[in-house]
Amino acid sequence: MKLAVFGSPEFAVPALRALARAGHEIAVVYCQPPKPAERGLRETKCPVHRVAEEMGFAVRTPLRLRNDVEEHRFFRGLGLAAAVVAAYGLILPAPMLAAPTRGCLNIHASLLPRWRGAAPIQAAILAGDAETGITIMRMDEGLDTGPMLLQEAMPIGPRDTAATLHHRLAELGARLVLRTLEEDPPAIPQPPAGVTYAPKLSRRDGAIDWREPAEAIDRRIRAFDPWPGTTARVGEETVKILAAVPTGERCAAEPGALLDSSGRVACGGGTVLRLLRLQRAGRAPQEAEAFLRGLRLGAGARFA
Repeated sequence: MKLAVFGSPEFAVPALRALARAGHEIAVVYCQPPKPAERGLRETKCPVHRVAEEMGFAVRTPLRLRNDVEEHRFFRGLGLAAAVVAAYGLILPAPMLAAPTRGCLNIHASLLPRWRGAAPIQAAILAGDAETGITIMRMDEGLDTGPMLLQEAMPIGPRDTAATLHHRLAELGARLVLRTLEEDPPAIPQPPAGVTYAPKLSRRDGAIDWREPAEAIDRRIRAFDPWPGTTARVGEETVKILAAVPTGERCAAEPGALLDSSGRVACGGGTVLRLLRLQRAGRAPQEAEAFLRGLRLGAGARFA
């Protein structure tokens, strides 16, 4: 089947590889343009770009699509059966959505209509959902509002992070989109009830509020691993909280108070969170006890 693939981050790579292995003709791969890296400002290609070039596929990296009439014309001229879209990063305009015979199929990392939007994996963990999954959706002009073709659930474990779920969901998405192309299941409209949204994340979302219960803070740390990460102030420093676990204990201390040198911190509602791994700016990650010794923090210190 003649296809185009749209995707940029690592999440889309398993689908690209699976489609090629299955013998589909990949006419073109669209992804985000190379961007300056954080250090050295050297332009860096996204994961899909690198893999597509290694596999010998043509790659296109337009800055925008909405009013690019020439790109629309090129895309229509490919004579595609379908396009597969996974975390591409640009909105596909109506002329491109309508061009493939079977439409544009989106691999969305949630059980739609729950968690439409940019960060469904993080939103599911943050909300304490028991499960998430993949929905293969035929795209329309709305924000993840198109009809559903296939859907499969996946449990969220008590210690899952966005990183661990990301990997499993990417592999599941690759399998489901292959099934969708093979089976051509009927499209089912999304139910109007149960719609929630997962907005795009920023670094500000990672700031810990110690007034929240330990369980909610733990979910935030796991949801934002690896990005945007979670941070807290201690003394004059902002530190990254890389891993922690609720202890199930109760305490009467003020939220943010460090209870002992093992890294137990008082949280909202009288709950306690034990810090496991932390990182200072420009330093390697450390286990909590070594980190606290290095900062000479003991009982009575406070996180803010």
